[in-house]
Amino acid sequence: MMMTKRDEFFMRRAIALAQEGMNSNEGGPFGAVVVKDDKIIAEGNNAVTSTNDPTAHAEVVAIRNACKELNSFQLDDCIIYTSCEPCPMCLGAIYWARPKKVFYACDKKDAAEIDFDDQFIYTELDLSISERSIPFVRLLKEEGKLVFNNWAKKVDKTEY
Repeated sequence: MMMTKRDEFFMRRAIALAQEGMNSNEGGPFGAVVVKDDKIIAEGNNAVTSTNDPTAHAEVVAIRNACKELNSFQLDDCIIYTSCEPCPMCLGAIYWARPKKVFYACDKKDAAEIDFDDQFIYTELDLSISERSIPFVRLLKEEGKLVFNNWAKKVDKTEY
């Protein structure tokens, strides 16, 4: 895949955000930018420890900021540049946001070398619910299904 000087520019910004966030003790060494029409529309760095929010990963923060900027829950025609290959949570958020492409600098092996190892989550996903390390217990299925059935019948819903 061919990368341009602009791609390098945007990736350098994501890497700079990772360094800035780390230097200011906002969270881990991760940064991300969302680009549309060749300009940065949103940025984010890891802010897990400073916000006490385990979902405040750089990609999620950048996606949230971009969606606010675009007034949309999808990142159509956007590109995400992130300083590290996304973890499973961020990967899910990226797929739900539907950007057209993602560039990353470090990979998950690089992250594991500095004690950001997500392999346990990938392993958990492959296990049956009864074998996972955190117990998951099904409760009130029928009552929950009523809401799902109401959604299925709702005529004025916004599809996504």
